[in-house]
Amino acid sequence: MGIVAGLDSSSGFTHVVVCDTDTGAVLREGYAPHPIEERATEADPQAWLLSLGEAAADGLLDDVAAIGVSAQQHGLVPLDGNGQPVRPALLGNDKRAQVAAADLVEGYGGRQAWAQAVGSVPTSPQPLAKLAWLARHEPENAARVAAVMQPHDWLVWQLLGRPARRTTDRGAASGTGYWSAATGSYRPDLVELALGHQVALPEVLGPSEAAGTTPEGLLISAGTGETMAAAFGLGVAVGDAVVSLGASGSVMAVHHEALADASGTITSFADATGMHLPVVHTSNAVRALRGTAEMLGVEGGLEELSALALKSTPGSSGLVLLPYLEGERTPWLPHTAGTLFGLRRESMKPEHVARASFEGMLCSLADALDVLRGRGVEVRRVFLLGAAAELPAVQAMAPMVFGTQVVVPAPAQYAALGAARQAAWALGVAQGTLSEHEPPAWRGAVAQVLEPGDEAAVGAAIRQQFKAARDQVHPGAFETGSE
Repeated sequence: MGIVAGLDSSSGFTHVVVCDTDTGAVLREGYAPHPIEERATEADPQAWLLSLGEAAADGLLDDVAAIGVSAQQHGLVPLDGNGQPVRPALLGNDKRAQVAAADLVEGYGGRQAWAQAVGSVPTSPQPLAKLAWLARHEPENAARVAAVMQPHDWLVWQLLGRPARRTTDRGAASGTGYWSAATGSYRPDLVELALGHQVALPEVLGPSEAAGTTPEGLLISAGTGETMAAAFGLGVAVGDAVVSLGASGSVMAVHHEALADASGTITSFADATGMHLPVVHTSNAVRALRGTAEMLGVEGGLEELSALALKSTPGSSGLVLLPYLEGERTPWLPHTAGTLFGLRRESMKPEHVARASFEGMLCSLADALDVLRGRGVEVRRVFLLGAAAELPAVQAMAPMVFGTQVVVPAPAQYAALGAARQAAWALGVAQGTLSEHEPPAWRGAVAQVLEPGDEAAVGAAIRQQFKAARDQVHPGAFETGSE
């Protein structure tokens, strides 16, 4: 028995959990905000270290044998030849690279060419697009860039004392736009396409490998991105999908291979265990609920909207909301708008509109889930994440709409837990007590389990009503977007 730590350096704070190596039980925790503005699009990387130091104060890491690092994804830390940042790090929420991303898509032959090359199509959050933005808008800084890292890579490197060897892992690398989960290799030609010259890229470690050991004997595991760490902390496996309810939405699942998708609808991430995490994004999720609440003048927020929706009946009296308020990625309708379909005198009541917003959001996410199912991804249960997952209307409707068991995990620091589990794995491999192919069997997440039961047929009817409206308003949307 021993103890390990996992730290999650997210966009606004650092969480540290110290866990029992064998069971994953949390023994103690630390927290500290980052000393930067919450919605900042740039950051001095030293701020992450300051936050880490504060979160781990007062002996939190005493007797810890290994540490794993999870951090916000899609950040770019550009370094000069001496390993110093040439400018503040560009964060994942920075949208300035939208035009640069579109130019990259066009310059390399379109969405299909990119999807085949690296399993994803350039978007503004990706480090690749940020490099292109840097070359265009800060050419002097771009010319000084000799190496690039992401936040988790940089933190691991700092913890190890800035050794000559710089590392990352498959999960984080798969989000860069210049590493392919299918081939397991970098595409330095794409880096050069974006930045104008070659740079040093971190070595990609396997899931159970260690990045190194500090002079004090503390083992540092490979680390990974927040999405991959959270999946590992939740304990998702083959047969599991994770639906995330933010302003926008995402659906990801564990799969045994990378999925080549000519349309770019599926983004091929790697996970933290050696498997793959194909992801399908939607542009609209909770923003559709908030927009409906504002339209109806619901002052009590989403909780009141949820209660109002439950006064209606399945199918919302024939109302269908196509929740494409910000355009849509799945199906690919970037310039469309939302539609409230099926208005009749008897359906024009607040409770029916409220329920249509929940059904529309969930049906849209079910469409995304079907994209994965259509490519052979097994889905036996769905983990539902995000604050909106706690809403009674979501919990009542999700099992019937998804047509499968729905798991709502209790709130916890799953990314930090995943980082700690990875640390325990690397430590066990180093000590000869664990196989490099089998992570430690920690306890699963405490969760509420919801079954579709007899309402599965009702959910299928809701899906069919949504599909009929979608196909009438946007005929062939999925067929066009998937070829």
